[in-house]
Amino acid sequence: MSPPHKNKKPLHALCPDEGCVVEAGDVPSFNGRPVTPLLDTINVPCDLRKLTPEQLPQLADELRAEVIDTVSSTGGHFGSGLGVVELTVALHYVFNTPDDTLIWDVGHQVYPHKILTGRRDRIRTLRQGGGLSGFTKREESEYDPFGAGHSSTSISAAVGFAVGRDFAKKNNQVIAVIGDGSISAGMAYEALNNAGAMDSRLIVILNDNDMSIAPPTGAISSYLSRIASSKEYRKLRHIGREFANIFPRPLKEAARKAEHYARGLVTGGTLFEEMGFYYVGPIDGHNFDHLIPVLENVRDDQEGGPVLIHIVTEKGHGYAPAINAPDKMHGVAKFNIVTGAQESAKNAPPSFTRVFADALVKEAEHDDKIVAITAAMPAGTGLDIFGRRFEGRLFDVGIAEQHAVTFAAGLACEGLKPFCAIYSSFMQRAYDQVMHDVVLQKLPVRLMLDRAGLVGADGATHAGSFDLAFMGCLPDIIVMAPSDEVEMTHMVATAAAINDRPTAVRYPRADSSGMELPDRGEVLTIGRGRIVKEGSKIALLNLGTRLGECRKAAAELDARGLSTTIADLRFAKPLDLEMIQRLAKNHEVLITIEEGSIGGFGSHVVHHLANLGAMDHGLKIRCMTLPDRFQLQDTQIKQYDEAELNAKHIVSRALEALGVEAAKTVIASA
Repeated sequence: MSPPHKNKKPLHALCPDEGCVVEAGDVPSFNGRPVTPLLDTINVPCDLRKLTPEQLPQLADELRAEVIDTVSSTGGHFGSGLGVVELTVALHYVFNTPDDTLIWDVGHQVYPHKILTGRRDRIRTLRQGGGLSGFTKREESEYDPFGAGHSSTSISAAVGFAVGRDFAKKNNQVIAVIGDGSISAGMAYEALNNAGAMDSRLIVILNDNDMSIAPPTGAISSYLSRIASSKEYRKLRHIGREFANIFPRPLKEAARKAEHYARGLVTGGTLFEEMGFYYVGPIDGHNFDHLIPVLENVRDDQEGGPVLIHIVTEKGHGYAPAINAPDKMHGVAKFNIVTGAQESAKNAPPSFTRVFADALVKEAEHDDKIVAITAAMPAGTGLDIFGRRFEGRLFDVGIAEQHAVTFAAGLACEGLKPFCAIYSSFMQRAYDQVMHDVVLQKLPVRLMLDRAGLVGADGATHAGSFDLAFMGCLPDIIVMAPSDEVEMTHMVATAAAINDRPTAVRYPRADSSGMELPDRGEVLTIGRGRIVKEGSKIALLNLGTRLGECRKAAAELDARGLSTTIADLRFAKPLDLEMIQRLAKNHEVLITIEEGSIGGFGSHVVHHLANLGAMDHGLKIRCMTLPDRFQLQDTQIKQYDEAELNAKHIVSRALEALGVEAAKTVIASA
């Protein structure tokens, strides 16, 4: 499909030099900042509705320039927001938000929405501590009626809003905006199926920026969509149906199908029509002459029933670097506006994601049964590296985590060795499949849980806080957590070698520490931890990447005359009970440290020690976990400090177990 609206000049050069430059999509800049006279008059959408339709293209250009300038300095999701600038303006122009309910799927495209809804003065606090969320958030604004962060929830929520409106006998509109990637998820089709069977008034806007389900857009297509969305056409269609009712049933059914499939051939919307939606589209999502009339027609027709409007947009529209690299500029660090080059730490060690990807490639070079699965995140999980190296052995199933896990189970049944890499917070969506399709059948699926622990700027929606709890309670699964990149390499090799049960490896969104990596990982003994440092008074039982903080804490405790052992457990399940019992017997204080919620590693340690009677004779045990609350976006360093999982907190917890006054002293001096 040809990208729509190609006649506009790309918005790709806001000059950082002194003086005023006109190039960026006809938006001038001064001293590197866009000049936005129209946007400056807009605080909330009711201000936007005072403009004439002829002014909207200029407003869109200014809004796009503001988004580019903002994200270049804050980082964040980028290409998706640029693609919906015109749609965002059109929706707030046509509909009476916030009285009309506007729900954005995922929410990573809402920076233009936030700028237009009273938050422009805070837009450069995006994804920072105390600042605006990178997603929609109910507590943040009345223009965010439903919080998001994960995909494919918008239609389900919109159905709920619509039914609730009907119960209250209100007449406001409910609009859900969902992308073509998000609509690949099963939940979206469950919602479409439910909505199509109801008479509740609901508008779904399918933002298609990558699919091929639609024919090329243009003047004829948009003209037909405008006609099909008009009240006159729908009335004529209704009259035709009533007239057809006087015919015998075979003729009536033939007439219905003739009209239905005639429109389907023109628009490509037969699937949605079959699900009970009135389909309109596709239309050019960057052309106000196409968008506004269709949205107004749908708004003004109160006949009832769900409508789906199919718009076609271009991800990154208006900014050449984002158009040319839609994957790399989906989410960005701070970047140079002129070149699109993103900031990166010089000589930074590889991330845990990259260590996983490289280790998997090495294993796959020795085993042609190894295959990899991603749920629409090949670059985010590092599996794009695997895919380039091994043609035909990487499967991207789209935003369909449930399917990804059961698909992996089927592959395992056929003797392949599937590595299914999904973010920890996204794996929550596939939990039933993990339990029923993988663990219950003891299938050797390798679940790689990226982004485990706290994730910084993405905040609570993406934090991998719960996997130790929800994986650890399942029988016959092996759960591992590396403390460093060398251990990560070993755990990939270990997972590849296990063929009689499922495995899960959780690892953080973080750079590694720069250790020298082996050519290939070693296969670890299942359920066996390691002693990192021997002591006699206090035992620190670490799981995951708090090991560095444990080392610092042990040094501080040793300096206070409190001999400290550090144990890296490696396995949350099965636990190294022999080591744990020995440490409990030979130490006065035992502390577990993990980057997960209550109910995980520490809970299992306490459970087993209690049942073994190891706590009956004076052992002092403390469990350090993430706090029992959702933590907002911030830097990871600040988040872990807030969670009290840094070295000073470990020292304080040890001293508290031995003497409260000493603990207060160390916190006060930290």
